[in-house]
Amino acid sequence: MSESVPEAEVREEAEVAVEPEYAPAVPAPLNVPRTPTGNADVDAQLERLADADHLATDGHVEVYEDVHRGLRDALTALDARPGPPAPPSAYQSRS
Repeated sequence: MSESVPEAEVREEAEVAVEPEYAPAVPAPLNVPRTPTGNADVDAQLERLADADHLATDGHVEVYEDVHRGLRDALTALDARPGPPAPPSAYQSRS
C-alpha cells in the first residue's frame, strides 16, 4: 500500500515563497572600527566614511570621492609644510 499526498497539498507547498535570510529595509552600518592615526586631518576624513553607512549603495561614491579628495589634500599639505630652518651659511654670517 502506497501512501500518497493529495496533489493539492503538493501544489500549495511548491507555491510557498522562500524568503531571503537577510533583507534590510534600510541601509545598515558596517561598524568597521576606525583607529585614530594621530593626524587630525586624516582622522576627520576617516570619520567621514561613517556617512556612507546610512546611504544606499549608489550614494557611497560621493562620500568615497570626498574622503579621497580630503586625504589627498592632507597628504599634499605635508609636502607644503616648512621644514627645519637651514643652518646659516658662511656667506650670511659675514654681513
